[in-house]
Amino acid sequence: MYHSRRALISGAIALTSFFAIGAGAAAGAAPSHASPGSGAQSVAVKKPSIHLESAVKAATVHTAVALVGEKSESILENAKDFPLYYFEGDTAKKSAVSGGLAQLWPALVSAKPTVTGTKGKLSSVKEASGRQVTYNGHFLYTFVDDMPGQVTGQGVSNFFVVAPGIKTIGGAKKASVPAPTTSSSSGYGY
Repeated sequence: MYHSRRALISGAIALTSFFAIGAGAAAGAAPSHASPGSGAQSVAVKKPSIHLESAVKAATVHTAVALVGEKSESILENAKDFPLYYFEGDTAKKSAVSGGLAQLWPALVSAKPTVTGTKGKLSSVKEASGRQVTYNGHFLYTFVDDMPGQVTGQGVSNFFVVAPGIKTIGGAKKASVPAPTTSSSSGYGY
């Protein structure tokens, strides 16, 4: 009976030590090693795998193929595979998206953005929302109604999906907007 109780207590101590070391390792603490003869067992903690490290270092922006309207196109996505958009009202130096519009179209923010799959210029500009990412001078946004790999915001509120070959914001012609018409029936030109 004495040996059974001792074995049970030793097993409980070892199990408790195992869970304590595992919890510490999960929280990022270095494993503690028991002194020889204490009856507790030491547990080696493995470093994160190379696959996990590369996932953490994933590119801020990458290319993907998605259905835009009814056409399959190459687009840019963020690290979580959400399509990226630009806003026609932005300039190369200033985002025009704020307030309620910014809640529907969150800015892509990163201090040190990276890109894979394209040779466009990625940079970070200080804005009210943080270090906002630009691609070829276009500020980048996601749309709250999108899902990973799914484009639903094309053309909504003058936001358009970013293609890898988009011209630099100063080098592309902007679509001309017709002047509002005046009508005697209302002041809004309807």
